[in-house]
Amino acid sequence: MGRDSSFAARLRWWRQRRGLSQLALAHAAEISQRHVSFLERGRTAPSRDMVLRLVAALDLPFREQNGLLLAAGFAPAWRETPLGAPELALVDRALDYMLLQQEPYPAFVVDRRWQLLRANRAGQTLVRFLTDSPAWKPDPASPVNLADALVAPNALRPWIVNWREVALYFLRSVRADALADGSGATAALLERLLAYPGVPSVSEIPSMADAEEPVVTMQFRKADTSLNLFTTIATLGTARDVTVQEIRIECFFPADAITVETFRQWAAQ
Repeated sequence: MGRDSSFAARLRWWRQRRGLSQLALAHAAEISQRHVSFLERGRTAPSRDMVLRLVAALDLPFREQNGLLLAAGFAPAWRETPLGAPELALVDRALDYMLLQQEPYPAFVVDRRWQLLRANRAGQTLVRFLTDSPAWKPDPASPVNLADALVAPNALRPWIVNWREVALYFLRSVRADALADGSGATAALLERLLAYPGVPSVSEIPSMADAEEPVVTMQFRKADTSLNLFTTIATLGTARDVTVQEIRIECFFPADAITVETFRQWAAQ
């Protein structure tokens, strides 16, 4: 967002970011173009219901919906509950179940800016192996940022054989997040990642050498151990809380028999 935090400026900024004309937004929100024009020029103050109608038409995430409501002088519509609070007990159980079901392969729970919140046993084992940290466990009070860990030159990069390819696809996903949520924090994350030395440009054309493979794999190699993994990203559906909407569960799957056997051996230890 720009410096002007008024409702009118925010509405205009979001409409333009979504690539909509005033007429298109008016049609989506089922109001007149004249009304949209007056709102963007500050000539008309919106009601709470009007703000909610507009943010739905703009398809804004909950956090950004709350920001537009606050700019219009209204209380937020969506609560933000800390993960682990009693109100999110159902979510906690679901996350624990998903992490457990992913064993003996790694799984991680992160927020929308890749702060690590939880990891299953296999995920902790993988991190300990790659970082030489025998006692490592995720600490929600001081979370590791997996985006920085992947892109920074002195973290996971030395152990990823095809790091440049993996980083390129990951940076594109962060850029897509920044375009979608429009927040300064996500934009700052992207800027920080792109500032690391040796990072590819998001406009770089990826290698087609392994284009016959259906997914990009992460090829780890450390000492005599090689791991070939691909990932899936899951979110929680029908969220009614900012925290719940922003949670992501990343699950790693083996892409070859050697990796399957390695994780089975680690699980048996």
